[in-house]
Amino acid sequence: MSFGGEADEATAGAIWRAARDAGVNLIDTADVYNEGRSEQIVGRLMQHERDQLVVATKAYFPVAGAPATAPGENDRGTSRYHLVRAVEASLKRLATDRIDLYYLHRFDDVTALDESLRGLEDLVRAGKIL
Repeated sequence: MSFGGEADEATAGAIWRAARDAGVNLIDTADVYNEGRSEQIVGRLMQHERDQLVVATKAYFPVAGAPATAPGENDRGTSRYHLVRAVEASLKRLATDRIDLYYLHRFDDVTALDESLRGLEDLVRAGKIL
């Protein structure tokens, strides 16, 4: 997990508990933070209090675990294809059935905005993004 640097799971757990004890309920992560490990740790930490949290994540960059070769056009960006794959992978890493707030990590100058918005709308209609 990363908080300005890499933190092991025990340290992340201590930070989590202090934040929750202070009333923090918005958890923000991304599929690329620490190659997906941030979402995995957040998923384990929130398992008993998921309904009390607002979980935010984001996508644009190649999905964590993707080959290190140059990404193809569907391996990054905000195409509908990439967003659907990225959301599915994030849901699995977060061990949840929904994402409360989903960001596009950056502007995509290749994909038409209409395509990105249609993809996001499909994910909202499917109940994967609220």
